[in-house]
Amino acid sequence: MELKSRLLPNLASDPDFFGRFAERFARYMGTANFLLYMTVFVVIWIALNVIGLFGLRWDPYPFILLNLFFSTQASYAAPLILLAQNRQDDRDRVQIEQDRSRNERNLADTEYLTREVAALRISLREVATRDFVRSELRSLLEELIAIQDDDDARDPRDNVRNPPTSSIKSVSGKNGKSKRPTNS
Repeated sequence: MELKSRLLPNLASDPDFFGRFAERFARYMGTANFLLYMTVFVVIWIALNVIGLFGLRWDPYPFILLNLFFSTQASYAAPLILLAQNRQDDRDRVQIEQDRSRNERNLADTEYLTREVAALRISLREVATRDFVRSELRSLLEELIAIQDDDDARDPRDNVRNPPTSSIKSVSGKNGKSKRPTNS
């Protein structure tokens, strides 16, 4: 019993052992190395049986034994390749499900972000922009200057407390625009 257990692998301990073997076998049969080795084997087989080296001709001309060998190989190769394809289909199915769930999450995230951007756009319509605030401040400043000029023209005594706007100097910032007016 021990000898039998040592010679035969225990397939029950690893259920995917045979599937992995089938995939390796199918992968190897699709390589150029396999075709090259098989071609060399067939050429040597035929050459030895035609020449009859050392009087050995174990498979004469119709090469029945070689044909039987190829038939046996094909009868085992086909199910192994199908098993490997089935395992690949299972992996592809799992990958497709994962891709589908990832795409659904991405779609939900995109829809959420779209709603958030739309809400921000709606709320920004109610917020004054920088250009609007600047234009409003300029118009207020012009109105104040006009009022001050009118006041200067009426009462010359107010020039001491409120100097005319022509005496107001501006301090330039880095970009050449005035930061704030100062009295000289």
